[in-house]
Amino acid sequence: MRLPLVEFLIQSTQELDVGQIVKYAALSLFADRFYPSLSRSAQGNDKANWLLQPVRESNLQLFALISIWISSKFLGDTTIKEQHFTTRDFLEAEVVFLQVLDFEIGTANNAFVFFEELYIQFKGIAKVGELLNFEACMDIMDLVYEKEETSLLHSSRSLAASILVASYVITVPKKKWEFPVLPWARHPKLSQFV
Repeated sequence: MRLPLVEFLIQSTQELDVGQIVKYAALSLFADRFYPSLSRSAQGNDKANWLLQPVRESNLQLFALISIWISSKFLGDTTIKEQHFTTRDFLEAEVVFLQVLDFEIGTANNAFVFFEELYIQFKGIAKVGELLNFEACMDIMDLVYEKEETSLLHSSRSLAASILVASYVITVPKKKWEFPVLPWARHPKLSQFV
């Protein structure tokens, strides 16, 4: 079962676009250390964690992702120049971060999720939707998040709609515009864009 898991880990690092140091640190942690240790820790251990009883491929994929997550923490020493953080510092920072978020880490209510839904709908109903540049949309979303007052004062839905409209106006050639292009949007705040 090791080879499919290693392939999964490599594919995940590519999809996450992590650096080589993170990828190979994760491979070392998972394939060289964690996976071989499983058989030793599972033998005669009736009190093993539920994720290890029984050992399933999906659980091992979770551990492969965890190795990427842990490996990405190594970047702290190279990207944060002012201070060297210990493993304990990262653990404490994670706990504080989660406490501040009240342990609610779901991502279903963010602007990207709403934007993605709108983008797919738009491409499905408007021929000109194929001309919309997704990369430009992401650049605009980055700019929105850089402006704290913009991302905090508006709902995720209205930000998503604004990003779609702005990207449309910027990237679609004017001769191909089809207005009103968003009659399918039912959100009340979107009426100003239709």
